[in-house]
Amino acid sequence: MKLVVGLGNPGREYARTRHNVGWWAVEELLRRLGAGGEQVKFAGWFAKVGNVGLLRPTTFMNASGRSVLAAMQFYKLPADAVLIVSDDLNLPLGKLRLRAEGSDGGHNGLADIFGRLGHNNVPRLRIGIGPAIGEGRKFVLSPFGKDESPVIELAVSQAADCVQKWLDDGIETAMNRYNCRGEDGNENNAV
Repeated sequence: MKLVVGLGNPGREYARTRHNVGWWAVEELLRRLGAGGEQVKFAGWFAKVGNVGLLRPTTFMNASGRSVLAAMQFYKLPADAVLIVSDDLNLPLGKLRLRAEGSDGGHNGLADIFGRLGHNNVPRLRIGIGPAIGEGRKFVLSPFGKDESPVIELAVSQAADCVQKWLDDGIETAMNRYNCRGEDGNENNAV
């Protein structure tokens, strides 16, 4: 079994904020996979479709690890069978970055997950929401502007594509497809 975790915050006031794009990607996967419905489980919203678990923690971002750890322990999953999808204010708007391991990059949700697991060897897909304007906390809890919405909608769709590639073909193939570089040397999403 593999587990895909979309990070976000519960509650209407956070639903359309930048910090919730991980949730949006999992919602898109639920739609694509035709999941019958989520249930409250592992301190979050959870659905199982075949051999794939889809989890949206409802612990608030800073305590996401509690939910992730509960699901991993229940299914006895190794870290490489889990993919965390989150926002990243250090990536340009709409850019994707998939990694097999690495630092939390200042993301409190990832930091909590790594802290509870005792390591950072967990695959993660980050969706760019930046660059940050003003104070980081206020920025991530703000909604996207009208001109940003089409960019982030495309990025969420591409994130779901990337997760599907990870599920079907593994991390290396997915990274090669979604972490490509443009002529200018900057990372671009594959088209």
